[in-house]
Amino acid sequence: MIKKKKKKSYTEAYAISKHIRVSAHKAKRVIDQIHGRSYEETLRILELMPFEICYPILKLVYSAAANASRNIESNKSNLVISKAEVHESGTVKKFKPRARGRSYPIKRRTCHITIVLKDISLYEYEEYKDYNNI
Repeated sequence: MIKKKKKKSYTEAYAISKHIRVSAHKAKRVIDQIHGRSYEETLRILELMPFEICYPILKLVYSAAANASRNIESNKSNLVISKAEVHESGTVKKFKPRARGRSYPIKRRTCHITIVLKDISLYEYEEYKDYNNI
């Protein structure tokens, strides 16, 4: 059985970042704050948050906005984050020397982050805010 791919709408642009060296749990608490926000509001939130993961997410939002302006020719003031996902990735395993010649495993978790920006007009944004309870 052959599955047909869904056609992507021309009102969305996305950016994916893989193997970020932060655990998915730590990235999820920042992603939850920006989901459903406008592009400008997201930039303000990420610049003021004190977490280390904010900088890679900020770069990812910039990249998704550049993709939107390039591919779907949208204005950055009309962009809203419609989907923001975090998935666990592989674990980097190292060994650290400990007392009496023994070794201790160090596990560095990594994650994948996907940001999808949707282009909506001003009228649709008011409906989108009411629908998502923002």
